[in-house]
Amino acid sequence: MNQINPQKLLNSKWTAITPVRKEKHFIVTDMAFDENDAVLSCTIEAVMSKRASLIDWHDLKDTTHWLQGWK
Repeated sequence: MNQINPQKLLNSKWTAITPVRKEKHFIVTDMAFDENDAVLSCTIEAVMSKRASLIDWHDLKDTTHWLQGWK
């Protein structure tokens, strides 16, 4: 289980364990917070294709799908 601080998630780098569409490396490019500093949305962008998608930031904690940093 990856330890994640939501306040430091922006611009963090991630590696997908099972690449889809040859996209393996990602960067968190956008975060939205509510008035209580809870994360509302998280956008990751593939480094090679620049394709962006919304994900649940809790999914990044799962080490069977994501590794922190670029590996």
